[in-house]
Amino acid sequence: MEVRLNFSTFIVVPFSNISAGSTQTNHMKFLLVDDHKVVREGLRNIILSAYPHAGIVEAGAAEELNNILNGENFDAVISDFSLPGRNGLDVIKQVHSENPKTPVLILSMHPEQQYALRVLKAGAAGYINKTSGAEELLVAISKVLSGRKYVTATMAEQLANEINSHHTASHEILSDREFTVFKMISEGRSLSSIAADLNLSLSTVSTHRTRILKKLHMSSNADLVKYAIEHELLS
Repeated sequence: MEVRLNFSTFIVVPFSNISAGSTQTNHMKFLLVDDHKVVREGLRNIILSAYPHAGIVEAGAAEELNNILNGENFDAVISDFSLPGRNGLDVIKQVHSENPKTPVLILSMHPEQQYALRVLKAGAAGYINKTSGAEELLVAISKVLSGRKYVTATMAEQLANEINSHHTASHEILSDREFTVFKMISEGRSLSSIAADLNLSLSTVSTHRTRILKKLHMSSNADLVKYAIEHELLS
């Protein structure tokens, strides 16, 4: 996955709406999920600039979440969308299986129009592009900590258009699991490796593939790859 993150420069910015000495910020606890250490370090520095006494736990892969989430409560989880083997949709489900009230903010290199709606429908508290600045990230964090959704103007327009339109992209009709399998097939993964990463049986993954092809009116993996490229769905 390509890393494109404006705030990886680790600039500490003031955030006047947060009182660093407040009881609230003293007890904040964040979980950062990203397979690039440099990104996690950037996120850590930005968060600590606004929440200097916060506790921060890091994970480099979705597979690490089982041990981390066991008995741990976080005020917010900030996760990359594209992770080795899994994606942000899996992270959302895993976090909410342990604590449904924990807000999950998804970071992504992909434009909002590609994944934001699906991420929000899956239960995320917000979606922010990695090209955003540090101040925008802190605004998003502040909003999800307050129990609200972080929605940009672009996302709000997209939501409004979906409500008013009877036309949606073909891949939007896929379930979250089907979408994950579709994306992995499009990336050239074999069904056996997909099954291993998602902890599913080979027959289950094969069934997902059959349903995906049927829903998208396609006949081969090559068709899926072409569709993913045309809709800029690959990392």
